[in-house]
Amino acid sequence: MQISEDNSPLELTAEQLRHDVELTLEYLGRHITTLDQQPAWSLPQDATDEISPRENIPTQAIPLEDVLDDLFNHRIDPSYNPSCGGYLAYVPGGGLPHAAIADLISGILNKFVTLWQVAPGFANIEADVIQWFTNLIGYPAGSGGYLTTGGSMANWSAIVTARRILLGDDFFKGIIYTTAQAHHSVLKAAVLAGFPERNIRRVDTIDLTLSTRHLEALIQLDKQKGLLPFMVVANAGTTNTGAIDPLVDISGICRHHNMWLHTDAAYGGFFMFTERGKNALRGLELSDSVTLDPHKGLFLPYGTGCLLVRDVSHLELAHKVSAKYLPPFQDEEEDVDFCGISPELSRDFRGLRIWLPFKIFGATTFASYLDEKLDLSRLAFANISAHPNIETITTPTLSTFAFRYKPTGQLINDPELNEINQRFLTELNSSKQFLLSSTYINNKYMIRICVLSFRTHEKHIHRCLEEVARVVHQFNNSQQFNSLQY
Repeated sequence: MQISEDNSPLELTAEQLRHDVELTLEYLGRHITTLDQQPAWSLPQDATDEISPRENIPTQAIPLEDVLDDLFNHRIDPSYNPSCGGYLAYVPGGGLPHAAIADLISGILNKFVTLWQVAPGFANIEADVIQWFTNLIGYPAGSGGYLTTGGSMANWSAIVTARRILLGDDFFKGIIYTTAQAHHSVLKAAVLAGFPERNIRRVDTIDLTLSTRHLEALIQLDKQKGLLPFMVVANAGTTNTGAIDPLVDISGICRHHNMWLHTDAAYGGFFMFTERGKNALRGLELSDSVTLDPHKGLFLPYGTGCLLVRDVSHLELAHKVSAKYLPPFQDEEEDVDFCGISPELSRDFRGLRIWLPFKIFGATTFASYLDEKLDLSRLAFANISAHPNIETITTPTLSTFAFRYKPTGQLINDPELNEINQRFLTELNSSKQFLLSSTYINNKYMIRICVLSFRTHEKHIHRCLEEVARVVHQFNNSQQFNSLQY
């Protein structure tokens, strides 16, 4: 193809752009309209159509309508459906449509936002978003942070920052403390930050929250060995049950031993918009750094995370590297060069997908939705835990809890009970109207429910409760456990 000013297919006119966007919106509109009728999940072995095969790079142009037809009719399923109201598994991400509108705008404008002077208006939007979040958790002036792709990258950057501030270059004696309830990204982040797994200590838990007594004991023991305890990674809303560690007490221990407190609030942090969340998350503001995930608690598309630090100069000391081909960094505190406080130089404009929905709907709207999720979680817990054959561990602090089925009148060991609950969950999800997930807590197979999608409402919870009651009744009347009796 000969490219010229008169023949440049990548340069769309306004009319061509409008046509292509409107055609795309027809498909998206049908998808959104039918979300409540779509299954909450499907797996490859359950799909009626074969999965589209892998392809070589296309060499010839294909009409957009044919591409969209292939995408929506042949590739979108089989899959989990985290955008639907029945998705109660893992930690749902909502995919707020106005965030997608923001991404369309930022993708076409294509501004460079990590250097302030290159696009100061857009860089200030992202700086404003960060200030909203630091104010939300109660950080003082001088705090800051940046937007990441998610909690995994935020946890990694927090560990790297703490390492560089407290340990310098000789860090192989540095010890990190966390619990078995921490997200798996914490261990992964520590390893990627250069620490061998033997430098990560597992602190015991009491009611699934960190035991400060055991933490103190481990710190003293490591100091006696000549090691350098330097960091605690606490939880403010675990993936398993939404548990929150005793942040105030942990902060006191960290101050006493000159250690860094990082709190993973990826799931739980944005409940600070609610009064119940503020009470549950007391002490979050005492953390040296905090992970948040707007693609969880703010219902945004995947790929929107955040790291906040109490002292933003620590991020600069850990991340700032200059280059002669870059414009000079800003001296004014208000003018943020995000590339100087984060690992990335070129990246997408993540701030707009937060700023635009907040400008349109306001913070009180998000708070109302989060309050609804807390109410729905308590509704689900009250009904599920009322069944005599259901065992729960703790009441929900936020919007997540775990439970398992336990037959009465029979002595069944945990491995066999785990197998029963795997079958229980399979039957529970079989209608595909909703999806619950599972986890292991103290080697017990538990069924999880997490209410967080902005599309999840009371009707979805009632569907789930009806199915739980049905499956409990079915298992109670089944003879499948006879062989397990002692």
